[in-house]
Amino acid sequence: MPLSIQAGLWGLLSGSALVLGALIGTFGKLPQRVIAGVMAFGSGVLISALSFDLMDEAYRQGGIVSTSLGFLAGAVVYTGANILVSRWGARHRKRSGFSEDARPSNEPGSGLAIALGALLDGIPESIVIGVSLLEGAGVSLVAVVAVFLSNLPEGLSSAAGMRRAGHSKAYIFGIWGGIAVISGVAALIGNSAFAETGPATIAFVTAVAAGAILAMLADTMVPEAFETAHEYAGLITVAGFLAAFTLSRVVGA
Repeated sequence: MPLSIQAGLWGLLSGSALVLGALIGTFGKLPQRVIAGVMAFGSGVLISALSFDLMDEAYRQGGIVSTSLGFLAGAVVYTGANILVSRWGARHRKRSGFSEDARPSNEPGSGLAIALGALLDGIPESIVIGVSLLEGAGVSLVAVVAVFLSNLPEGLSSAAGMRRAGHSKAYIFGIWGGIAVISGVAALIGNSAFAETGPATIAFVTAVAAGAILAMLADTMVPEAFETAHEYAGLITVAGFLAAFTLSRVVGA
């Protein structure tokens, strides 16, 4: 099977967590502390992935200049785009439980804003999955797990927010199914578009994704996990980091 198709399938798998989260949010109910725990654990996994699978690899391939420029560029672009979608109603897109003063808007446009926020979060992650296959050692399982765990709470929160906005179940699952497909396409493009580029370019692109992911963690996942998990958030995050670090060392050994 061509690498680009493999990349697309891995991206689709990670994006399918949005649909799974929407299913749980629509037909079931998980305790808020469980969701916060998943978010904290996923944050630790993502921190490990961007530290060892992304930044370290980018540095080895392209050196400190390309890596640093890409890392800062990713954070700047993500932050600017996040400010826009947050003002449109997607600030709390990764939450499944809300205080009264932090609820997502019930206006029809808020559902679209949440969807745009999911695209903003997911595209850099999916591109990383595609680019990771170019190294010749197979997909980064840590990156796939990390993206999956970061997408799950987003699907959960979206289902509640979109239902309150009056959208049908068909609309909700159509939106998240489409974004899951886009995640697969982004991974495919990430693999095919950079297959013939040099190490410095791949390093830059990888670092851009790492910077965007770290900015996303600081802006959304970490504070929103802490709001519900409170004093346990740090411990659960450390557990996620350790699990991902161990997996990367064992798989890479």
